[in-house]
Amino acid sequence: MQRPKALITGASGGIGLELAREFAAHGHAVILIARNEGRLHEVAAELTRAHAVEATVIAADLGERNGPAALFADVQRRNLDIDILVNNAGVMDTGAFQDADTEMLLGIVRLNVEALTALTSLFLKPMTARGKGRILNLASLAGFQPLPSMAVYAASKAYVLSLTEALAEELRGKGVTVSALCPGFTDTNMIESAKRENAAFRALPSALIADPKSVAREGYRACMSGEVIRVPGVALQMATGFIQAQRSITRTLTGLLGRRGL
Repeated sequence: MQRPKALITGASGGIGLELAREFAAHGHAVILIARNEGRLHEVAAELTRAHAVEATVIAADLGERNGPAALFADVQRRNLDIDILVNNAGVMDTGAFQDADTEMLLGIVRLNVEALTALTSLFLKPMTARGKGRILNLASLAGFQPLPSMAVYAASKAYVLSLTEALAEELRGKGVTVSALCPGFTDTNMIESAKRENAAFRALPSALIADPKSVAREGYRACMSGEVIRVPGVALQMATGFIQAQRSITRTLTGLLGRRGL
């Protein structure tokens, strides 16, 4: 039986790469999205060789204003029915807000918020028409609270978390699930870049930095089970347990009220 097709943004490295490997390992055909086409072809060859799955490469810059719409149109032209959308692509910056370049800050919002919203809107429509589908959004532990020195990044992930929870309730019973993966510090190029720019990140104990493979594994499980929020790692789950319980209660209550207006 053919497994559902998964489209994964930011699939050339980090958590996105590991998510692509995880979906392929479970027999899913994958559509790999990132800016670096050459690297994507390397990933596609690896996944095809290791798991005998179909791996499609589409180079796209989702930070461009028309990037998400152009990607959706390309997918439509290829007659690819996307069963699972993984919104992984994102950027981060650290440092004082007042010292940051304005265009760089807006770039975080364009990719982390605007592009994710656009892709979710575009790909959700055919999912709901078919009555089945899954969306996995890469939020962050940073989305649970404001973070000085990562103000815009944390705010963008708070948006992703809130959007995910709202859509999970809107779509309840309609065959489409929406999940948020909320990792803490993870061993990716994003963290390596932060270490170069910020002494506080260089001081992080290695025990606090998660393996992207294990993060992706939990993300896959959450997506396929329809879990709304998954915080990877037992320690972080315990640390955020009370907050998650509160959010779950609030989400259930607002869902009951909100669905009456749909």
